[in-house]
Amino acid sequence: MPASRTVDIIIPTYRPGEKFIRLLSMLKRQTVPYQKLIIVNTEETLMPADVKEALRDMPLVSLRHISKADFDHAGTRRAAAEEVTADCFVCMTDDAVPADDRLLEQLLAGFRDPETAIVYARQLPWKDTAEAEKFTRRFNYPDESRKKTIQDLGVLGIKTYFASNVCCAYDLAIYRSLGGFIDSAIFNEDMIFAAGALKAGYAVVYQADARVFHAHNYTASQQLHRNFDLGMSQEMHPEVFAGVPSEGEGVRLVKETAKHLARTGRAGEIPRLFLHSGCKYLGYRLGRSWHRLPGPLVRRLALNRSFIDKLQSGKQERAKTC
Repeated sequence: MPASRTVDIIIPTYRPGEKFIRLLSMLKRQTVPYQKLIIVNTEETLMPADVKEALRDMPLVSLRHISKADFDHAGTRRAAAEEVTADCFVCMTDDAVPADDRLLEQLLAGFRDPETAIVYARQLPWKDTAEAEKFTRRFNYPDESRKKTIQDLGVLGIKTYFASNVCCAYDLAIYRSLGGFIDSAIFNEDMIFAAGALKAGYAVVYQADARVFHAHNYTASQQLHRNFDLGMSQEMHPEVFAGVPSEGEGVRLVKETAKHLARTGRAGEIPRLFLHSGCKYLGYRLGRSWHRLPGPLVRRLALNRSFIDKLQSGKQERAKTC
């Protein structure tokens, strides 16, 4: 990895709060300084005063406000990446807090091989995270780093394509050579790009020493909506996900989590695990079948309803011209 490699940071925000302020504080302490901090905030009136104050104290900030109707998981990040001038850029979410002052240093270290296009960080649970979710974090983000290529597809399956824009670094030259993020996505813009990079002969690196705190205690209903978007994104991109089913990995996670809860004296939490897992699976299957469902039901099931509104509006416009 070149010693002079520079980095910009992209963070979409929506109702940012205390964790975002902590994130900003940790960014100022990094051993490798960022070159530019690109913030794309959804709904200016919903940004708290203390967050605005914290941003005023940050150096080299580019802040832009958009409406909720204009936010798109892929398109918003794609537009922000047009501002990048550094060698690499890191996508983060506004609730991912660096665990130490070496996050950017460790992410850049993951680019030691010239064929590496993407390096993503390890996600650690918070102290108050539910035990099942803590286990999920350890399951998906182990303590050993790994370099993935397309040859791993037969072994890792869908996890070969896994990368997370919760905290994920991209080589700018490779990113642009591959066309960047797609224009629009309800979810999974990171995995869609990663799949394209792997198929083009590049590598994706999981860097376990690059760590952020990030986890959620979702309700069963929230799990259903989130996984509806997940299933819908996979159905909309068969060029990536067809023939690489994800259900098997999900079943394995549920089994391993149940075993962990039983081993650690938390068997009473297993019914909750099954309820949440059932809602995840139901949401996922409904998402995979979104095109067969009535439009109003699709909107009710989706977490990202502005995407559905744009999608359905586009269909209506196309119908008028036919």
